Amino acid sequence: MSDFEHVFETPPPGAAADWTISQNWRAYSEEEHATWDILYARQMQILSGRACDAFLKGTRALDLGGGGIPDLALLNPKLKALTGWEVVCVPGLVPDDVFFDHLANRRFVSGQFIRRRDQLDYLQEPDIFHDVFGHVPMLTDPDFADYMQAYGQGGQRAQSLGMLPNLARLYWYTVEFGLIEEAGGLKLFGAGIVSSATESVFALEDPSPNRLGFDLERVMRTLYRIDDFQQTYFVIPSVEALKAVTLQDFEPIYAALKGAEEIPVETILPTDRVFTKGSQAYAARGGRFAA
Repeated sequence: MSDFEHVFETPPPGAAADWTISQNWRAYSEEEHATWDILYARQMQILSGRACDAFLKGTRALDLGGGGIPDLALLNPKLKALTGWEVVCVPGLVPDDVFFDHLANRRFVSGQFIRRRDQLDYLQEPDIFHDVFGHVPMLTDPDFADYMQAYGQGGQRAQSLGMLPNLARLYWYTVEFGLIEEAGGLKLFGAGIVSSATESVFALEDPSPNRLGFDLERVMRTLYRIDDFQQTYFVIPSVEALKAVTLQDFEPIYAALKGAEEIPVETILPTDRVFTKGSQAYAARGGRFAA
């Protein structure tokens, strides 16, 4: 997506025309495999009772805790059998048109590297733990898998209409930082949350952020934080509902959005369904994991 500077403008040496590279799984060091195991064990303990059923079911179906960084040659057949998706490695953040083309063809792009030990708690550019642990379990859910493919197809159209910033907000507030109603409460499903030890707790339990009901046009008007915890999280009623509301012609929505003001991250509108009216205390203290 467009939230970070791209590492490359054209495929670098060793990358295919579609920007994919070999995972080269055998080249990972023992320390890198151990880093995955540390992150996996920590997150699974934190996510018990917090992550949605589809995410937890997906981690089991793909055996992501099988020991070290998953070998995509073993993971992809399992994922493809469930929903027709596969994971492909890329050398860095790729241009938007490449990203959308892969999604539209049921290929999820992942970084090949894993973070260093001193980066366990925060990393700006997505690594293989964020991409595979955070994103891929939800791709085992048929409705979410369809939603992601539709998003890729919609991204190609949004580019041609000059509406990519609005569509990027939909991805941010669902795929990356979405909450879901489940079993009488709120659960996590966004990859940016479930792959973060601190935000997994903050997103559900801290009194600071707003938690608001998902509304498509409202989300597509709402600004967001790139480098810190979110000040507002949106709650979908179900993955099926998210898929249904987004499988429509966005052109009338884009026409309405062109004349609409952007909504600041902390704002609650009179029309919002409010699960939590946040204190915004975390942001007031300066954010970035403020004490």
